[in-house]
Amino acid sequence: MANRNFSPFPVLKTVRLTLRQLVATDEKEIFALRSDEHVNKYLDRTPAQSIGDAKAFIEMIDKNIPASNAVYWAISLAGSANLVGTICLFDFADDNSRAEIGYELLPGFQGKGIMQEAVSTVIDFAIRHIGVKMIEAFTHAENGYSTRLLEKFNFEKTEIAEGDFVLFQLAAQEFNEIK
Repeated sequence: MANRNFSPFPVLKTVRLTLRQLVATDEKEIFALRSDEHVNKYLDRTPAQSIGDAKAFIEMIDKNIPASNAVYWAISLAGSANLVGTICLFDFADDNSRAEIGYELLPGFQGKGIMQEAVSTVIDFAIRHIGVKMIEAFTHAENGYSTRLLEKFNFEKTEIAEGDFVLFQLAAQEFNEIK
């Protein structure tokens, strides 16, 4: 697990965004995100039913940090603490050669390039600081927005599918070539 230590938590910043640790006070935004019909349309999860569900989710995410099993960032606009989305790396290979990326954004913030900026930042972190060689993303076959986002970063669609979800892969050298 060399290079996969998320303590202290890796805060990532861009000109417009801060990717920070999820905190208990994010419960309302996490509830909004995880209960939103539009956001959940292409995700294989049970929508949050209450603030209690959001709190339990935040606690579960918090437990993964010391174990370095996953790193889950709250996305906020620079200068604001309010969560507008999330992005994570998880399902790491034992040797860190591979990891999966996942992301979601509140509807009012979609279509503004926020997720493109966050994905670029997290991929760069995964390659440079963890040593990931392959990044994978499962997206719903009908989620055109997510597919187009992945294709902007040279993710390639594979023949691998799990139900309605298709696997996309990005080799580190492909990302470095577009950067």
